[in-house]
Amino acid sequence: MGLRVLLIGATGVFGSRIARRLAGDATVALTLAGRHGESLARLGDVLGDRTVATAVLDVQAPDLVAALGAHRPQLVIHAAGPFQQQDYRVAEACIALGSDYVDLADGRAFVCGISTLDARARAAGCVVLSGASSVPALSGAVVDALAPRFAQLHAIRSAISPGNRSPRGDATVAAILGYCGRPVPVWRDGRWQTGYGWSDHRRQRFATLRRPVALCDVPDLALFPARYHGVRTVEFRAGLELGLLHWGTWGAALLVRLGWVRDLPRHARALRRLSERFVRFGSDVGGMAVELEGVAVDGSPLALRWWLEAGAGDGPEIPAMPAVVLARQLAAGRRPRAGARACLGELTLEALLNALAALDVRSGVASTARADQSRKR
Repeated sequence: MGLRVLLIGATGVFGSRIARRLAGDATVALTLAGRHGESLARLGDVLGDRTVATAVLDVQAPDLVAALGAHRPQLVIHAAGPFQQQDYRVAEACIALGSDYVDLADGRAFVCGISTLDARARAAGCVVLSGASSVPALSGAVVDALAPRFAQLHAIRSAISPGNRSPRGDATVAAILGYCGRPVPVWRDGRWQTGYGWSDHRRQRFATLRRPVALCDVPDLALFPARYHGVRTVEFRAGLELGLLHWGTWGAALLVRLGWVRDLPRHARALRRLSERFVRFGSDVGGMAVELEGVAVDGSPLALRWWLEAGAGDGPEIPAMPAVVLARQLAAGRRPRAGARACLGELTLEALLNALAALDVRSGVASTARADQSRKR
């Protein structure tokens, strides 16, 4: 009998990928959870693993502690976003049950606020980690891996651009729309300044890709200035491969900023369906970049760009992988310290890239002073 893992949001874009990774793993006893039994049954059939159980579960149910407790989970993976509008009821239920908890949240307030549960989690001996996804788990792992090459780190600029053919869920679309046109506090030039969601565009270089990206509100913007002392600028941008969709999103953000649209996330499903009319255009190649600037240990200026490009539609595997790695580590008996916090500094870049090794994913580091160092991972 392996680690009892309950996966909430198992049929979603990222939850289904976590399910595929953990199904058949002898160290894990997996239960797929969601609101619709029919969808769970279909996913179970696709997985073809008779040891995988299913559970109809609504995280808004008033008896959530009892509902979770019926499955006796040792680890709950919460992949049912968007998290921007959620409270901590799932994490609190896990603490009440003595279960560990991991989520895929990328909402700034949600991830940063999870620490309010720290004392309760430590008292219960639970590990509660928020943001086990591309941000801040992977982005932070990149900075941790490269930071020793700097005597002084001045700027961190990150960007993500999925391929247009990548699947998109309502939760992901709603999360993006939630900050479009809204004020975003950004640490620039050593002080807090105000930007606006999906503004401040630039053309981002990954490796082979060049795409437009715009300012987004993610946990890194708040977490990195506190973690990397002396950094004067922290920025994060994302973009859409098709110019029509990227600049159309900018237009929607402008309407929000002008006060003409008040609740853009309410239209997430309709806008997601509209965007899917263009899915045959573009590609299935996505990219991520983390750029660091500062002073090298020898005193010379140093600028590095870590890049990752994913083809063959494997891009959505990347946000799902940190939770998979954490589950496998817990199953192997390697538990992080108890407490509630952002998933920052919990996983190494090497561990995450090794988990992606079988996929069509390449990564490398480019420097103005050195030749590109790339590898197939």
